[in-house]
Amino acid sequence: MVNITAADVNKLRQMSGAGMMDCKKALQETDGDFDKAIDYLRKKGQKVAAKRADRDANEGIVISKTNEDHTYAGLIMVNCETDFVGKTDDFKKFVHDLLELCIKNRPANTKAITAMKLNEMTVEEKLNEMLGKTGEKIQIAHYEFLEAPFVSSYNHHGNRLATLLGLNKKDAKNTVEIGHELAMQVAAMNPVAIDKENVSQETIDREVEIGKEQARQEGKPEEMLEKIATGKLGKFFKDNTLMNQDFVRDTKKTVRQFLADNDKNLRVTGFKRLMLGA
Repeated sequence: MVNITAADVNKLRQMSGAGMMDCKKALQETDGDFDKAIDYLRKKGQKVAAKRADRDANEGIVISKTNEDHTYAGLIMVNCETDFVGKTDDFKKFVHDLLELCIKNRPANTKAITAMKLNEMTVEEKLNEMLGKTGEKIQIAHYEFLEAPFVSSYNHHGNRLATLLGLNKKDAKNTVEIGHELAMQVAAMNPVAIDKENVSQETIDREVEIGKEQARQEGKPEEMLEKIATGKLGKFFKDNTLMNQDFVRDTKKTVRQFLADNDKNLRVTGFKRLMLGA
């Protein structure tokens, strides 16, 4: 029998888009002949993945869920090509089962997810099986998670948008309600950071440059551009940082004030947001 190396397996995987074990078996069955191995994979339905590799998969499902004690939560986006497939019971069940598996095993990223076992096969094998059944490219586009003393999850109607939000304590007054309200706030207002000190310098520099160009277009003197642009950062922070945004349930107060009204020591530790097509 021809010796099949890891490099051979990886090469076939790059050519076909099939899983590592499938590629290894294909090469073993064909004595290392790559052309015959491709034909072997085609017969098994694996070549479809390669044919579909450049297809857009922008439909699908986004869902989030916490574990039982609300200390860990996962947020996953699984894409397919059409809304029709995304709404099938099989697809929805797969995504829900996959998220349950992620919450149990806490994978670090999407690559780690594909290697996990879901029932009798790996997730990667299950994705290929579903591809064979639907004829569509199906992929795990994103996986996010949060750990905190208390984590809330929110799923928007239609499963196209979902969020997670962490709080620094679980024994605050109305913790469940507060977490839910702020997870919805993140869904509705899409903040870029918790507070202004959490905004990256890259983002700040970009906003300053935009502000300077806007002022320049308005005919402001060059020596004033930096000052004007820096001044506009205040509005950017108010509109785009969670603590400084108007609270959507009561726009007379900010999110910071909403938290303080319930518990002066309550803090947001982090948030995640995923949306189809975003």
